[in-house]
Amino acid sequence: MSLIEINNLTKKYNTGSAQGGELVTAVNNISLNIEQGEFITLMGQSGSGKSTLLTIIGGLNKPTHGNIIVDEIDIYKLSADALADFRREYIGFVFQAFQLIPYLTVIENIILPLAINNNYSRQEQTELAYSILEKVHLENKANRLINNLSGGEQQRVAIARSLINDPLIILADEPTGNLDSKTSLDIMNHFYDLNNEGKTIIIVTHNPELVNQCGLAGKYLVRNVQMEDGKLSLEPAGKKTEEVSV
Repeated sequence: MSLIEINNLTKKYNTGSAQGGELVTAVNNISLNIEQGEFITLMGQSGSGKSTLLTIIGGLNKPTHGNIIVDEIDIYKLSADALADFRREYIGFVFQAFQLIPYLTVIENIILPLAINNNYSRQEQTELAYSILEKVHLENKANRLINNLSGGEQQRVAIARSLINDPLIILADEPTGNLDSKTSLDIMNHFYDLNNEGKTIIIVTHNPELVNQCGLAGKYLVRNVQMEDGKLSLEPAGKKTEEVSV
């Protein structure tokens, strides 16, 4: 059984009032299986539905129709509290805008997701955060305020924060969108390293050139998922893109 099973998933939004607004289909009857340890890139133009699909996978956005099963859990059948527990246990989020708290230090931002986790003492939280900072090569900046870091460093902090609960799945929405090309490649390499450690990675990007640059290095196996108008086509690594029946 796949780690993530997406079955006939549809998401519709009402763009106006509840009574008379226009109904827009952001995700249109998508089915997709993702295996544990895969590296998936969701690509497509703005408005193609890729970010909406990512939020549904992450338990943040209930679909209109269909379901998503993660590790044999039908996540949108969970109660609100159980769904929050699922996100904390299974999902690490990385966003384009970083979503870090500027008046906190690097180390304080990273341990923030552990605030409601009583399994660790403060000292244990700090030690865990330092060990994760070493993975993204920022251990020497643990006590810096976020505003004193470069954009690439802030994104690495965001990646470190996503790892603090040791999730199975990392979801990243345009994680290189605000970065220069050199820094973008560095950030992508961090994701590839995490994938090599066994994390399942799903990244939304509109930049196939960046994916190709990494792929040409010949080190990584990536499955590209192209979205357009809420539908998708699959491009298994090393194979021709095939249109998915929807």
